[in-house]
Amino acid sequence: MQLGINLGYWGAGMDADNLVVAKEADKLGYAVCWAAEAYGSDAATVLSWVAAQTERIDIGSAIFQIPARQPAMTAMTAATLDSLSGGRFRLGLGVSGPQVSEGWYGVKFDKPLARTREYVEIVRKAMTRERLSHDGEHWTLPLPGGPGKPLKLTVHPQREQIPLYIAAIGPKNLEQTGEIADGALLIFPAAEHLEETALRHLRAGREKAGRTMDGFDVVPTVPLALGKDADVDALADMFRPYTALYVGGMGSRKQNFYNQLAQRMGYEKEAAEIQDKYLSGDKDGAAAAVPRSLIDSTTLLGSVDRIADRMRAYAAAGVTTLTLAPAGFTLDERLASLRAGTEALERAGVA
Repeated sequence: MQLGINLGYWGAGMDADNLVVAKEADKLGYAVCWAAEAYGSDAATVLSWVAAQTERIDIGSAIFQIPARQPAMTAMTAATLDSLSGGRFRLGLGVSGPQVSEGWYGVKFDKPLARTREYVEIVRKAMTRERLSHDGEHWTLPLPGGPGKPLKLTVHPQREQIPLYIAAIGPKNLEQTGEIADGALLIFPAAEHLEETALRHLRAGREKAGRTMDGFDVVPTVPLALGKDADVDALADMFRPYTALYVGGMGSRKQNFYNQLAQRMGYEKEAAEIQDKYLSGDKDGAAAAVPRSLIDSTTLLGSVDRIADRMRAYAAAGVTTLTLAPAGFTLDERLASLRAGTEALERAGVA
């Protein structure tokens, strides 16, 4: 199992600190540095800046939002970042959610599976530098009856094939991800539930494509808070607002993938209560309703030894790249968490 680092969203008042964190992760031997986007900073610009100031660490989009870009544009961006970084780019894609897709981009959030499949087909074809033509439900290239003609990408990626990941939560999305992608980006992963909530669906998709899980990258993101084991309850409290936001406030009442995931992990009653309180405006009540066990199972909390134990569980469950989101109110705290991650991995013996 390798380690990654997730910088989250840029522009949250920690821009300079994030670059220091990325550079330190590069020195410590982290495998990949991911950047996210929603409706603020875009991931491509952040990744180009990080790539210019690091040497070995891969850079990855977690994620490029599918409604934000035409697929040919994504292929151009991926090829450019791979070329500029010396072959260090990983392409992560996702459909985002209905609020962002329709509210920010003005793109209808319908048929996300079919849209993702078609999008990946176009991106992959464009990156092979074949002449691009496509006749599908969502995209037609070139447009018929006009002056357009099949074109091919003029930029040479550093590698013959750029690794392609999809952010997946639901069973059908996970199965399709296993079928058409090189890796899966997961969130709120509990090692104890990973087989039933994710891996069996990914495996089914791989089998549908005539492949095994060999070489397929399973990449969950887990927050990390370093401290004494006696203070685990207090450390867990740091992530109550974060968990409540996703389980209670992301998407809509009918389309909250994170809430559905919590239910599949056995928290049906709790997930409903968190959502009811969050959507009614009681964010503090929603945070208080988050079970400590849900937080503890989806984060890394406590001493290096305790974190190492959890890393062993993730590796045994089938995780191949464990992406950390180190918590801390200061840069020094975040760097300490980052270094603790590598120490814990070494103690876990699963590197």
